[in-house]
Amino acid sequence: MRIYRGYIDCLNQQDWQRLGDFVHSQVTYNANTVGLAGYRAMLERDFREIPDLVFRVQLLIADPPTIASRLNFNVSPRGEFFGLPINGRTVSFDENVFYEIVDGKIARVWSVIDKAAIEQQL
Repeated sequence: MRIYRGYIDCLNQQDWQRLGDFVHSQVTYNANTVGLAGYRAMLERDFREIPDLVFRVQLLIADPPTIASRLNFNVSPRGEFFGLPINGRTVSFDENVFYEIVDGKIARVWSVIDKAAIEQQL
């Protein structure tokens, strides 16, 4: 669990230099190999598009090498978000994420975001 808490802190601090301490160089995201550079680019884009992005852990369960987490967000994305015209309005939603740890780092990420909750707020 310590690795996951460190990972979340790294994201919230946007400390991209430390991302490789937590994320495997060949990380996959929803079954697509993106590698560490691609994963970092995805996160940096998220923070550009959502200036007030903060990852809030609501539920955290570990059954090594798997971690399951429910994250909560209360954010104001710029422009479109998941194809929805948010344009700076504040929306709240959850993300259910599963991680697999390999060699002490996050190697696989499976993410499902509650888009229906966002749509209901528009």
